[in-house]
Amino acid sequence: MSGAPRRVLVAGIGNVFLSDDGFGVEVVRRIDTGSLPGGVRVADYGIRGVHLAYELLDRAPDTLIMVDAVPLEGPPGTLAVLEVGGRDLDAAGGAVPVDAHGLHPLAVLLLLRRLGGEAGRVLVAGCRPASVEEGMGLTGPVAAAVPEAVRLVTELARAEALAAPGDEPDMRERADA
Repeated sequence: MSGAPRRVLVAGIGNVFLSDDGFGVEVVRRIDTGSLPGGVRVADYGIRGVHLAYELLDRAPDTLIMVDAVPLEGPPGTLAVLEVGGRDLDAAGGAVPVDAHGLHPLAVLLLLRRLGGEAGRVLVAGCRPASVEEGMGLTGPVAAAVPEAVRLVTELARAEALAAPGDEPDMRERADA
């Protein structure tokens, strides 16, 4: 590869007071940032989706990797990497329910678009939750998926940072259980 690494933001999203909704926060907390190439930034956004949207408006990375609990097929703890594109945002419509205390990944991207910004390449590393009811801590199946999710997100961030422009790895709908 020639030149500097691509800019990658790994954003952990979720509410730690709603059981498995805290999945993204736990994954980014466990990532060894020292093992990542320059250009990769890992941050816990928790319930601050509006803050993430405004930060992306100000300085969008080449690749955004959002880590969150998402409604996937399969049993709780199922992991997948999904690519979100403009057609996904178009299909979602323009209405963005702005809740300062939490936005799911699609809502963050819709808000960003409404503010006049674009996020570049967007990947969501998701885990199917067992429960998003009030409660502290992840459920058993989701907690068991965290180490594999850390490995997956680390590998994905490294690949994205080191990819040549226009040569992004194909990670769409890659499921890892």
